[in-house]
Amino acid sequence: MASLKDTLRKKIEEHRPRTARLLKEHADTKLGEVTIGQAIGGARGVRCLVTDISYLDPEEGIRFRGKTIPETLAALPKAAGGQFPTVEAFWHFLLTGDVPSEDQVRDVVRDFRARRPVPQYVFDVLRAMPRDTHPMTMFSAAVLSMQRESVFAERYRKGMSKSEYWEPMLEDATTLLARLPTIGAYIYRMKFKSDTPIASNRELDFGADFAHMMGIDKPYDDVARMYFVLHSDHESGNVSAHTVHLVASALSDCYYALSAGLNGLAGPLHGLANEEVLRWTQSFMESLGGKEPTEEVIRQALWDTLNAGQVVPGYGHAVLRKTDPRYISQMEFCLKHLPDYPLFKVINTIYKVAPKVLMEQGKAKNPWPNVDAQSGVIQWYYGVTEYSFYTVLFGIGRAIGTLANTVWDRALGYPIERPKSLTTAMLEQAAGLK
Repeated sequence: MASLKDTLRKKIEEHRPRTARLLKEHADTKLGEVTIGQAIGGARGVRCLVTDISYLDPEEGIRFRGKTIPETLAALPKAAGGQFPTVEAFWHFLLTGDVPSEDQVRDVVRDFRARRPVPQYVFDVLRAMPRDTHPMTMFSAAVLSMQRESVFAERYRKGMSKSEYWEPMLEDATTLLARLPTIGAYIYRMKFKSDTPIASNRELDFGADFAHMMGIDKPYDDVARMYFVLHSDHESGNVSAHTVHLVASALSDCYYALSAGLNGLAGPLHGLANEEVLRWTQSFMESLGGKEPTEEVIRQALWDTLNAGQVVPGYGHAVLRKTDPRYISQMEFCLKHLPDYPLFKVINTIYKVAPKVLMEQGKAKNPWPNVDAQSGVIQWYYGVTEYSFYTVLFGIGRAIGTLANTVWDRALGYPIERPKSLTTAMLEQAAGLK
């Protein structure tokens, strides 16, 4: 990891004066005002978090280090024989903001391989849990069980300069991330494939090894790379990313922080949504009674759904005002690899029809699909038909961005997060109701 660490050190030393100057000379500059609606409504839209790793643009979607998703996928080195970049290349890019060379990617791949072996006690923890335990509970517990190995926690106890915090955080983040595919695939094979785990192949990159351990042939290696990159980060304000940031701000190590973030990701309003969308789509498909999913058939079925007081899940987003670029990337993959798959044909026709129907109904602020509307069909096509595992896939991806952020949080010395609360009576007084 020497090359990546040296590059990152240089980036950090260049960046620190920018943050210090803003705090020293412009700390009182106003970024906006908070309304009662924002205070009660989950702080939505309040500009009070900082990250340079990703930004969610309402029109262009997520930008990773300033690049849109198409730009990111085009710029980063691809896996040998693959359509998508390796996770290792993406990790280098998120940490440094630089598109890595092939040599730099190979260096990260080698480093990940060295860190990949998972301690036996982690498997023992998983096997001690009831087999009907939710996969996300297992995944979070496995991450938390490794906290005993935290380099940051050990060095903090012994004492170190605040300016050095990022180095052991980088060690922890890299080791933890490198182990996640093995843990995720082990949970899957143990729970759903008759307890038949497949050993890691350390000759493979992050995504390819995950596909190998899942027991799924090509091009699922590219599915894994695509899925993990697209789900890696989405600014700092969503529940999983914000939770990791919040917990780490107390100087908790990566293991504590990521485990907490995974617990937030497991909620039905967050990572669990892709499972719910797929269930709805399959039920919707059954309601067609075997009819060819033409645009007219789908249009009428959507109106029947809305007139019955139901919603069309997977459509709409808190920030985006156009089709989620993550949806587009996955749709293009489907058009290439599974264009005639019946479930995809239904989903793709819904995409062509639903925005107009939702606009005609007049209730949707954003009638365009988000990533959840497309994610499940690809997994289902390649045999991952266990709904409850989908959020683990999301969690492996989300770890990439959140762990990169924790390294930079410590590098720039961000303090513990502690917003101020008000009482309802205070809000009423501000509103002139008292």
